[in-house]
Amino acid sequence: MNDTPHLPPALATGIGSLPGTDAREAAKAATGSFEDFPHLPELPARGPGADMIGRTAGLLVELYARVEPSGWRIGDRPGRDTRRARSWLGEDLDALEEFTQGYEGLLKVQAVGPWTLAAALELKNGEAALSDPGACRDLAASLAEGLRLHLEEVRRRVPGARFVLQLDEPSLTAVLRGQVRTASGYRTHRAVDRQTVEATLRDVVGVHDGGPVVVHSCAPDVPFALLRRAGVAGISFDFSLLTERDDEVIGEAVEGGTRLFTGVVPGTDAPLSDPAGSVMGVRTLWRRLGLRPGLLPEAVTITPACGLAGASPGYARSAYAHCVRAARSLADNPE
Repeated sequence: MNDTPHLPPALATGIGSLPGTDAREAAKAATGSFEDFPHLPELPARGPGADMIGRTAGLLVELYARVEPSGWRIGDRPGRDTRRARSWLGEDLDALEEFTQGYEGLLKVQAVGPWTLAAALELKNGEAALSDPGACRDLAASLAEGLRLHLEEVRRRVPGARFVLQLDEPSLTAVLRGQVRTASGYRTHRAVDRQTVEATLRDVVGVHDGGPVVVHSCAPDVPFALLRRAGVAGISFDFSLLTERDDEVIGEAVEGGTRLFTGVVPGTDAPLSDPAGSVMGVRTLWRRLGLRPGLLPEAVTITPACGLAGASPGYARSAYAHCVRAARSLADNPE
């Protein structure tokens, strides 16, 4: 057995982002839909600083970022954009605190992971921080300290909760494969060594001392084995992107105690099948792997395929309710 923190069974949760601009409505939806595993909502429709990169840039310690026409760029001092990002986050935390009075279950908070952040944040020369190994190290260290302080703050506001930290890494596979484009768009940054990627992730994962960390990516070819070696307790992914090539690593993950956050509900408006139909593929995968059906509720948490920022408010509420019903179907009838 490894020493990765254990993630208790939880049937369903959200990814993070929701449509709209009302922090109280979002907190009410996240806490009301997922009574045993709510999350801190993100509302990128509010604008720069509420988007995933800007929000996480606002957490950085002794590093600051501002909005340029090309995206977020590291600067010398905190400015209007940093203040705005911190203000939005404070508003979200106020709303979460209001709707979690006395709550003592699992609670998930999300931030962008070090490699997606390095691929998105620009240096002063306009190139991604990914182009400079020293900048990547500084960014990861700043992020780790920022996450430590953020977790302390959320713990102070919801003292009875057990926190799960989710790192969003949609660019991780592109970083490993050398597919992140340069500023000109004509070339790509060279692939980062897998051991460097793994070590950096392990350092950032370690900031949640004793608590479980989940890595989320809705991109194809999630590097399951690398993430497990980095010490994550769970891996969150778009279930529709799995192929039978992934069977072996999925089986090893389950047998090693890694929780699968299976994104089976579309992230944008789409017809929703019956709840049992949404998890049929998960049951099929289980049979193919020869895993014990009774293990399903312990090993799988049902989520949307990705964040719901691009969905309509009505669909987002329906998707959350559908995740809960689908998870219940899986737990009641694992075979």
